[in-house]
Amino acid sequence: MLLELILGLAEYEKLEPPDAEAQQRLVRDIFGPRPRLEAWLVFVDGAPAGYALTLETYSSFLALPTLYLEDIFIKPDFRGRGAGGALFRRLVEEARRRGCGRMEWVVLDWNRPALGFYEHFGARRLSEWITMRLTQEDFARILGE
Repeated sequence: MLLELILGLAEYEKLEPPDAEAQQRLVRDIFGPRPRLEAWLVFVDGAPAGYALTLETYSSFLALPTLYLEDIFIKPDFRGRGAGGALFRRLVEEARRRGCGRMEWVVLDWNRPALGFYEHFGARRLSEWITMRLTQEDFARILGE
């Protein structure tokens, strides 16, 4: 069920979905003996409507954890029915319960519905921070391999 939802997000974002090996790693990293992230599911009338994946990062200046929202996705058929808002509110509640100083995530710049959704809750765009990324290929290059 969770993997089907993740594949749905990949399709929506026009990204390459996780292959079979990546799907196995996802299951291990969510449900294995040393979880790296947490999965949250939302249901509407007993049917899986969406999911979120979260993990904690840390702010050295606040000296508090941050709840990082890696993914949040609601199936198109369930949008506008309150599932996304309920899931997002539950994550905010969890951030507060954990004593987090903030909650953060990234949004694709073309995803206007998502931007509007988050702004509805009062989330602010951070223009002064630029997301940077290294890939495994970069690791090898940097390490001279």
